[in-house]
Amino acid sequence: MLGSATSPYLRQHADNPVHWQEWSDTALNRARDRDVPVLLSVGYAACHWCHVMAHESFEDDATAAQMNRDFVCIKVDREERPDIDAIYMSATVAMTGQGGWPMTCFLTPAGAPFYAGTYYPPRPRGQIPSFRQVLSAVTEAWAQRRADLDDTAAKVREHIVVNTSPLPSGTVAVDDRLLAHGVRTVLDEEDRELGGFGGAPKFPPSALLEALIRHTERTGDTAALDAAGRTMHAMGRGGIYDQLAGGFARYSVDAAWVVPHFEKMLYDNAQLLRVYAHLARRTGDPLAHRIVEETVTFLRRDLRVSGGFASSLDADADGVEGSTYVWTPDELIETLGPEAGRWAAELFVVTDQGTFEHGRSTLQLPADPDDRDRFDAVRATLLEARGRRVQPSRDDKIVTAWNAMTITALAEAGAGLGETGHVEEAVRCADELLAGHLVGGRLRRSSLGGVVGDSDGGLDDHAAMSTALLTLFQVTGETRWLGAGLGLLDTAIEVFADPEAPGAWFDATGEGLIARPRDPIDGATPSGASLMAEALLTASMLADTGKAVGYAELLEHSLSRASVLVAKLPRSAGHWMSVMSARVAGPVQIAVAQTAASEHAMARAAWTHVPGGAVVVAGEQDSHPLLVARGPVDGRDAAYVCRGTVCGLPVTDAESLAVQFR
Repeated sequence: MLGSATSPYLRQHADNPVHWQEWSDTALNRARDRDVPVLLSVGYAACHWCHVMAHESFEDDATAAQMNRDFVCIKVDREERPDIDAIYMSATVAMTGQGGWPMTCFLTPAGAPFYAGTYYPPRPRGQIPSFRQVLSAVTEAWAQRRADLDDTAAKVREHIVVNTSPLPSGTVAVDDRLLAHGVRTVLDEEDRELGGFGGAPKFPPSALLEALIRHTERTGDTAALDAAGRTMHAMGRGGIYDQLAGGFARYSVDAAWVVPHFEKMLYDNAQLLRVYAHLARRTGDPLAHRIVEETVTFLRRDLRVSGGFASSLDADADGVEGSTYVWTPDELIETLGPEAGRWAAELFVVTDQGTFEHGRSTLQLPADPDDRDRFDAVRATLLEARGRRVQPSRDDKIVTAWNAMTITALAEAGAGLGETGHVEEAVRCADELLAGHLVGGRLRRSSLGGVVGDSDGGLDDHAAMSTALLTLFQVTGETRWLGAGLGLLDTAIEVFADPEAPGAWFDATGEGLIARPRDPIDGATPSGASLMAEALLTASMLADTGKAVGYAELLEHSLSRASVLVAKLPRSAGHWMSVMSARVAGPVQIAVAQTAASEHAMARAAWTHVPGGAVVVAGEQDSHPLLVARGPVDGRDAAYVCRGTVCGLPVTDAESLAVQFR
């Protein structure tokens, strides 16, 4: 029943002997008619342990027969239905103290969870029961202790509803003091030796890194920028970064960024592209420049599909995690020859003992080689040889929010580093995404092979896409992007704003679910609410005055509610801190009034020096609200810099503009 799904993850399970169904009222009603519980299994295509459990249990005929007899079995792709994932992950964490994927939940036919866990092995392992033991215990309890299960389900449901209440407003003032506290708390948790914050496992703190760079830009305190640079260098030289092909893996299992969990996610690489481009243009850091170019190459070569960019590359290849990427010294010598092989082994820290499993090593690059030409030749040869290995599968699903973040990153990287090809790639993606995912004025969550899915886009999809389109307006000057971006923002306000709590946002419509999900905490991706704050901030500087005031008021309400997160959980509020920093800085607007014969040099300079979260508008006098009564000076392009309602005198050369941001 999953063969026609628009999710590769669901299609992976189409041939299981389990009678999987997609989430629907029909499936829940079937459980009610049969008077059996629902077995909900949630995962995603690049998930290693999802594959393990599928092979061990879902492909086993005896296990499948038990599942089919005693349950209605529903399979969900968490990337396609983040609303369902959010509700039942909250339940799993509440019941077990931890969460993860695969997620296994048992529900009443009304969708209320009464038992939950993650991966279950085919045979008992220590204190963990086997999956079939869990199935039998749930079936017995359903038959003999239904009232107890209903009571548990009612309590868990109430917990979920309480956890989706809006954050309080006005707890802490959004100002320099709050942001200084957030940054100081984060820096106190920095691993100054190995980079990152906290211990293993280490995830790329993408949004937090952007917040640290913006803090230095706003305050001149270099400690935040230095910390961001240390982490970005550690990641960029570690095994979490693909030293041959570019692109970052999802996280490092160790504290030193040596051994990754090998799946590569679009959302990680989009966010990291944005922040490495920011570091590159801010400092001229050569490593950041290289990683930007290699990450763009990775996106184009390995994730680009018709309609946008694919969601991920799997952690496994032919069922073996990381096998595509790791090497032994002998393999390097066999591929490169004795001399070059030994040189590569030393350069990439490939040892006889190995840094991964079975004596194999991930590739690291602790220092740049003296001979760049030799380095490039070695990398090309190794990449060609690696291409002959079994490759990880790709999830070709196009997720709106992740593609939108990629558009923003490409556009900012292209404008800030003078790479027009990156901007062109962003425009291509935006055009295809709007053509395929915008249905009846609302975005859909995802598509596959040109077929858009039925799932409505959530708050993150609409907010991230609004920011992407507003960014394209700035870097291209094409007004079509401005209208489309503001239109999506207005739709998001209409659909997802909480009418009883100004500045609070729902993540999804909640149709057919036991609660309407809402989680303002930033995780591996920014929360929908913080993405909405970014879109509101940008729109408040770009829209006509009347609409701009409304956006600014909503922004202030949103930031006011999120202030408690920065005060108490700053490491989980990185994107919030980025938006707040840009807001407290002014916000900053650069209007470049161009002559009819402009060669756009001042506009390029503006993008080189603009602080994160600011806006740049370039055009002829009166062509945009920021350019009203602002024209060239002495026949030369002129840049007008405003911070909030305070504007400086126009400047006509790049150096004078740069001085204003040092």
